[in-house]
Amino acid sequence: MHALIGILGCLIWLYILHVMKKAGVNFWRFIWGSFGLFILMMIYLRPIVTQPLAQAVAALAGFFGNVTGTFTPYFRFATIFIPTDLGAMTMQIDFECSGILEIMAYVALLVFFDVYTKQEKLMIGLLGCFYIMIANAMRIIIICVMIHFGGSDLYNIAHTYVGRIFFYVLSVLLYFYVFTKPQVVKMKVGSFSYGRD
Repeated sequence: MHALIGILGCLIWLYILHVMKKAGVNFWRFIWGSFGLFILMMIYLRPIVTQPLAQAVAALAGFFGNVTGTFTPYFRFATIFIPTDLGAMTMQIDFECSGILEIMAYVALLVFFDVYTKQEKLMIGLLGCFYIMIANAMRIIIICVMIHFGGSDLYNIAHTYVGRIFFYVLSVLLYFYVFTKPQVVKMKVGSFSYGRD
């Protein structure tokens, strides 16, 4: 029954996309397409890729931890062990910390962003996903280093504020260069344009 509802939902989503394309309502097609693709990825792709992505982030961050001795990754379990002066702390990289939401949102927006060709979307998509993974690994490194030197009492500040703000700043930079800047460059008002024709 759930599979039938899922198939019916996909068909309705695709039909409305087709109608919007024929009608030339590009903005609403972008919104509807991105939102629908994100929901589909959440339902069908997220359960498959969350754990491997969490393991990859643990391995990336863990490289720094191993080199500096500030924390030890157990990437098979997507777990990081952080020694402190007052004991130790274990941090699990779960669904929220894996970066899967950010990657899926980025991909969903990029697929329906009509400024790029299909080949450009593929390359920018792969580079952007890698960038988000690296940014997320750097966020995990910051959290682990703060806990290692400041103790487990810093976990809430490191995770909720410092790490999150750092990650969001890097995300805003990515979105600016991928979505905002190309749109502005291709904008044309009368005889004036930012791009070269």
